[in-house]
Amino acid sequence: MRRVILESPYAGDVERNVAYARACLADSLARGEAPIASHLLYTQPGVLDDSKPGERAHGIAAGLAWKSVADAQVFYVDLGWSNGMCAAAGAVPFEAVECRRLGGEWAA
Repeated sequence: MRRVILESPYAGDVERNVAYARACLADSLARGEAPIASHLLYTQPGVLDDSKPGERAHGIAAGLAWKSVADAQVFYVDLGWSNGMCAAAGAVPFEAVECRRLGGEWAA
């Protein structure tokens, strides 16, 4: 399976963004990929608090650590580019970067 780092917005309208990220995970899995969405995993209750800058930075760094074993970094952009997505895109150069849209209910 192709291992992908999934990037989508989280901060802001968290409820909407979590629903979108789940739809992105489903899309990636349907493509036969093995996605990791660290922004969904690390922000669960009792893990890291995204509203605390230090914990947010720790979560972003932990997610970026997966680049060394990933086959691609995939940005789902129906809802635009968040600050976290921009930081992930610029943090460490990565050869296999893709942008995707789900369309449908998520179309801008």
